[in-house]
Amino acid sequence: MYICLCNGVTENQIRDAVSEGAVSLHDLRHTLGVASSCGCCAKFAQQVIEETTATGFDPAVQAI
Repeated sequence: MYICLCNGVTENQIRDAVSEGAVSLHDLRHTLGVASSCGCCAKFAQQVIEETTATGFDPAVQAI
């Protein structure tokens, strides 16, 4: 699912970035451009960060 429509960033891209060390919206803005245009996605991107860190997202499992 797309989280940031302005920059075409998906939920999985955010989860991948978190698994690679992104821990904040600032990190996602720097690496993916999330919330750098209109900012409407900031709340949803933050939720994905929190869910991913709480569950320990594994991109290898998601790819199956």
